Amino acid sequence: METDILFSPLTIKKHTFPNRLGVAPMTRMSGGADSIPRRDVLDFLVRRAERGAGLVYTEAIVTDYESAQGYPGQARMTSQPQIDTWRRVVESIHGHGAKAIMQMFHCGRMAWPEVNPAHRVIAPSRVAPVQDNPLTGNPYPLPEEMSHFDIDHVIQGFVETARGGVAAGFDGIEIHGAHGYLISQFLSSYSNKRNDEYGGSEEGRFYFAREIIRAVRRVVPEDRLLLFRISNWGVADMEVSLFASQQEWQAMIGLLDQEELDALSVSTYCFSDSAFDSGQTMAQLTRAVTTLPILICGQVHDRATAEAALEGADIVLSGKSILLDPDWVEGVRGGKPLSCYSSEEANVAYTEEPLP
Repeated sequence: METDILFSPLTIKKHTFPNRLGVAPMTRMSGGADSIPRRDVLDFLVRRAERGAGLVYTEAIVTDYESAQGYPGQARMTSQPQIDTWRRVVESIHGHGAKAIMQMFHCGRMAWPEVNPAHRVIAPSRVAPVQDNPLTGNPYPLPEEMSHFDIDHVIQGFVETARGGVAAGFDGIEIHGAHGYLISQFLSSYSNKRNDEYGGSEEGRFYFAREIIRAVRRVVPEDRLLLFRISNWGVADMEVSLFASQQEWQAMIGLLDQEELDALSVSTYCFSDSAFDSGQTMAQLTRAVTTLPILICGQVHDRATAEAALEGADIVLSGKSILLDPDWVEGVRGGKPLSCYSSEEANVAYTEEPLP
């Protein structure tokens, strides 16, 4: 009998994923003053493991208190109550046979002062997004250019948040270097205009990411996974290519490949699009220059798209589909007709309405 690759196990290090379908990280902005998501939001993650997802991500967890937060109601992982709450979630996910990964990030220029305790917005350079902030309707503020002190402080925020994730029992920690957030802002010449060691060449723009990866790796035990997420698009100025060319993208992947990472998560608008007019998908371009396992997302909504996406990757992640359909994994298994949901339909995630 022909092997069903979607539902075959995958082992990375000592971690075996029961299948190749996962819940993508999706910020819900439901945290209160304690920076802990609402109970129904946490229960949603457990239910997706119960209904067959092999991998469940947290929403993006913000790092340092002064400048990392970009949206209201974001979660953190640096206090004992936060760690204890997430530990119970991880234990429940494990109880259903799935793996759990904590994603962490710093929003950088994708913030506004009112949501950060220190009322600061910082970035590699004093370059603001062109578009208005969709949540406030106002222009994004001009960020402060980060000093070397700021850079060291932000790196430490990633380290402390990773410690929290390890204490909560997550199988892996993912550094979010995608979507035009802070690390992505350093990687891209569109937002990084620095002329010191953190700017200029591809190696210079990668230097900040390298420092974070190496600092975090030191506090993530060898038996846990360390992942890095990357994309060519940002949540603001979405029409802009964050990397200038196929060659630049592959150069950055090559630099990531030299670090002590266990997998790369590649985020796309649509997994099947030709990247940089190359005639190849972003996963294919990535695979050509790294042997690391690849996770892919972007309009994976049914069995056909999941199988096609897996041709260039090792795990496929679903966002809108698994958000809105609790039985999505079984629908994929059975080859049922499944909807490709719009972003507008997924906006229910940002309300207080509990998800199925």
